[in-house]
Amino acid sequence: MSIIQFPEDFYWGAATAAYQVEGAWNEGGRGLSIWDTYAHTPGNIRNGDNGDIACDSYHRYEEDIAYMKELGLHTYRFSISWSRVFPDGTGELNKEGLDYYHRLVDKLLENGIEPFCTLYHWDFPQALQDTGGWKNRDTIDAYVRYAREMFKQFQGKIKYWTTFNEPWCVSFKAHYIGDLAPGEKNLQSALDVAHHLMIAHGRTVKLFRKLGIPGQIGYAPNVSWREPFSSTQEDMDACRRRIGWMVEWFMDPLFKGEYPEFMAAAFEAGGAKVNIQPGDMEDIKQPIDFLGINYYMGSLGRYQKDNGLFELEDIDEGYERTDFNWPIYPEGLYKVLLHITERYGPISIYITENGACYDGEPIQGKVEDTKRIAYLSKHLTQLNRAMKAGVPVKGYMAWSLLDNFEWADGYSRRFGLIHVDFNSLIRTPKDSFFWYKKVIANGWLEV
Repeated sequence: MSIIQFPEDFYWGAATAAYQVEGAWNEGGRGLSIWDTYAHTPGNIRNGDNGDIACDSYHRYEEDIAYMKELGLHTYRFSISWSRVFPDGTGELNKEGLDYYHRLVDKLLENGIEPFCTLYHWDFPQALQDTGGWKNRDTIDAYVRYAREMFKQFQGKIKYWTTFNEPWCVSFKAHYIGDLAPGEKNLQSALDVAHHLMIAHGRTVKLFRKLGIPGQIGYAPNVSWREPFSSTQEDMDACRRRIGWMVEWFMDPLFKGEYPEFMAAAFEAGGAKVNIQPGDMEDIKQPIDFLGINYYMGSLGRYQKDNGLFELEDIDEGYERTDFNWPIYPEGLYKVLLHITERYGPISIYITENGACYDGEPIQGKVEDTKRIAYLSKHLTQLNRAMKAGVPVKGYMAWSLLDNFEWADGYSRRFGLIHVDFNSLIRTPKDSFFWYKKVIANGWLEV
């Protein structure tokens, strides 16, 4: 056995998202979000599930925070539901919804847990979607007004702010692939949305600095890795395009002030072009305090003519897989972190999501969880390896604290350290909970 040691000041946490855990979809003055609409539309969600109740954390947050304290978390990453605090996306602030987040944040602080807040984790107000959503540039201003109010309300309480979770999903998965709300399938729409998200991010960071808000601000893109199947230029270029879809397209504008030409060429070949207006790139290129990274999987890849937008074939036969059928590729976390640091220089990084889907159920009050433990252990080992190579990683947040509403897959998939019975809402900590508790307490793990 070997010991993988982490720094004493390393930040250990866990993460959730509002729509996936809160429930109370029509309580406390909350307005409709696009996920309410999408989930209530027959055929969109497996088994007809929806987030109406989810984990009922809106009512059970104190119980969940008690589990966080038992786990020993230093930080808890959660998101604010925009439509809970601004039911129509703009207009009058909903005090009852705001008070819920004050209660949550106050209880976290009372228990010595640092709030790590995500302003946007996909649950977009339906009222704004009705006026064009993120395709409408006016949404940028609405988002900045929402962010301004949250900064003012929680100044001094929340010190870590994330503007957007997984902008790739909000744009390409929701508007090009089309299996997330609002479910559009148009490449140009996806490019427009991606660009508007990045402008909104930059203007929000600029506002954060102007207001002098104490704390740090960043964003949390999701990334994956494709290792070339061979050393041929075609394989390497295809993998570069696939990685660039998540990494360079959402990081070059922020760190370099421009979109990568090799990706723009790929999109133009698909019939779409980013629409840049004067001042956009200056708005986007704002210095951030940290970069959140969400990583789950990767694989080998090789060139295959006319196979999708990037002419890439994933080669993932033979990989161990999670119950979500995602290939497990821990080395990809190491490789993508090095790639990011080499391309953009040293920027403080938090792993804001990493975890695995395994669908075990309690047996006599115990959830045997060896596969999830193995997954987390392998990825923490590769994370530590990246740190030893010079990547400035400051913390790690496991996805997820709780089994929850897993978007288009509803309640059929379980990522939690804590099992949730979605009928009784009883929580049962899994073996991985107790393993992670030990890792946090020790600051190291055995491999």
